[in-house]
Amino acid sequence: MSTPPHDGQWPSPQHNQYPQQPPNPQQPYPQQPYPQQEYPQAGHGQPWGQQPWGQPPAQPFQLLPPQQPPPRSRRGLVIGLVVALVVLLGGGGTWFALSQRDSIASGAATPTEAARNLATALSGSDVVGMIGALAPAEAKLLTEPVGQATGELKRLGILKPDADPRALTGLQVKAENLTFDETGAEQVNDHLTITKLTGGTLTVTADPARLPLSDQLMDQMPAGQGPQTNTIDIARQVRRSGEPVRIATVKVDGEWYPSLLYTVADYALREAHEPWPSTSIPARGASSANEAVEQLLQAALDADVTRVIELLPPDEMAVLHDAGPAIVAAAREDAEPSGAKVLDLTTETSPVPGGTRATVTRVRLQGPDGDTYTLTKKGDCYEATGEGRTEELCADYLADNIEHEIGSSVPAEVTAVLRHLSSGVLSQGLGIVTTEIAGQHYVSPLRTYTELGLTVLRSLQPEDITALLHLAG
Repeated sequence: MSTPPHDGQWPSPQHNQYPQQPPNPQQPYPQQPYPQQEYPQAGHGQPWGQQPWGQPPAQPFQLLPPQQPPPRSRRGLVIGLVVALVVLLGGGGTWFALSQRDSIASGAATPTEAARNLATALSGSDVVGMIGALAPAEAKLLTEPVGQATGELKRLGILKPDADPRALTGLQVKAENLTFDETGAEQVNDHLTITKLTGGTLTVTADPARLPLSDQLMDQMPAGQGPQTNTIDIARQVRRSGEPVRIATVKVDGEWYPSLLYTVADYALREAHEPWPSTSIPARGASSANEAVEQLLQAALDADVTRVIELLPPDEMAVLHDAGPAIVAAAREDAEPSGAKVLDLTTETSPVPGGTRATVTRVRLQGPDGDTYTLTKKGDCYEATGEGRTEELCADYLADNIEHEIGSSVPAEVTAVLRHLSSGVLSQGLGIVTTEIAGQHYVSPLRTYTELGLTVLRSLQPEDITALLHLAG
């Protein structure tokens, strides 16, 4: 079994049958309506209504009480999108403060104590402490890119210039009288134990007014929106579902930590009626960031799921290495090699928090029929060559096509936003984030999604936000 190393991340894979890459952090995870029932339905093992325990942190308001849907309007849509950016990116500013510490996590002597540490942090409404209680790799994954995101949100005029990174949260959780079935904890292997939460209450309060949004954004907020609170009786929900809430804990350097990723994977395996595999897929990286990206692309084209998992970071993606054999077995039913071959792939590398950004500048592929296709980055454009033709994809062309698809009545303000986005994204290029561990290079899917979201933010201009807010009003 691969033991989760000391540094890395804690992303949140989408929940399907097995843990997958999580959604984009800037969208970063699809927003879902508030569930009518917060804990598992009988026989499904899902603690938060229709969503599995540990759904990506981009759904922080999933536990809030149901609200009457506001009248549909462009104002609601635009404000919702802007606030989502704050919640999903800037809202992690507290984690940025955490990332400045020499040590971002402290472990526990036992799995149950590790779960209680998380509960203690919740009870104190201590977001910094809550993140610090997570597995080091997961905590670090959340903290490292937040500084950039907060800076971009301030630049765009979404957050106030003096917004305190330690106070960018509008969500407060209070845990009281939590109880665990200590005799029923399941030891999966030497570094993974599933604890069982059986009782207590969680009180969740959301107060959008606590977010340090800019004045122009606050002026657009509907009046009369105050704090909203909901209390969840865990014991009652456990009785309904017939089983306790499962919280995965992992052992790192001799100490135990609660793990979001392993909790998601545990529920995914249970839903698929699959046990944790008895073996894992070991990490096997590449000699450089460029090679890691090229080999991952080839493995994906070959439908070689084993090789894809080998190329994922052994710290950040330890959960996928451990669950790997089950993922590979499930993929065999549908995976089919494309027959395409990567003849050449070139990237330009630059440092980003926690890793290296490998921007694809040229890729040459051979199709299953033997034809060759090339995609080359040229300034703010990408040039595609194949089948005897050459076409350029540039910002104006992309914006014109998007505008055509949306319709001819698109306001000039929206057109300007589309052009800024297309120009900025094409200029920055397709960036894949890699990490290096013990001289081996790995592709980090969650850091790549984060970088994609930052690419979008960097492409926007302050006047784009002002124009959209004016349009919404």
